[in-house]
Amino acid sequence: MPVELRTNGERAELVAPDEGVVDPRVLDVPDDLIISLTEWAQVVAAMQRTDAPEDASAAVLVSRRGMQLADRLSSVLETPVRYHDPLTGEVLFVDAAPAPQRQTPQPEPTPWLTGLTVSALLAVVTLSAVLTLAITLSDTSALLALGANVVVTAGLAPSIWLARRVLIWRWVALGVAAGLALGWVAMVFVLL
Repeated sequence: MPVELRTNGERAELVAPDEGVVDPRVLDVPDDLIISLTEWAQVVAAMQRTDAPEDASAAVLVSRRGMQLADRLSSVLETPVRYHDPLTGEVLFVDAAPAPQRQTPQPEPTPWLTGLTVSALLAVVTLSAVLTLAITLSDTSALLALGANVVVTAGLAPSIWLARRVLIWRWVALGVAAGLALGWVAMVFVLL
């Protein structure tokens, strides 16, 4: 159903050919568009009261804003809209542009080879760091080595937990977690 957009005083009106003035809410026009139409009509009424010259830059901007609102209204209603410019008297037709089709992005393939390589390298680095610390401290005291391993594991656990869902950092988290787990297994042999 084509409609005409025009102003009447400080109100924007939508006029249907057979029904007369139509409430925008009946046509499922969003509230933000209704507010924009009302504000535009109030500006038009203010300009008409002051008898602003038609060639003024403000009049051009107000006419352009009305055309933008007619275009948006046409997209919402999915029908052509007649735009009656209240300042120039010109009548323009705005055709409903088809809504762009959104394409769902294809998920990227998981880089298993690269990710597992990074995880393996970080597991080796973490394991060697934990074992070096444990072996060095076990010469002094087994409890000191065990306590240091608890502190290292507790210190890295929050970072591992947060990084587990981040695309690239999840491989780092996996490697560090594996290195810590292997470090705990190796701790048994260090302390014996």
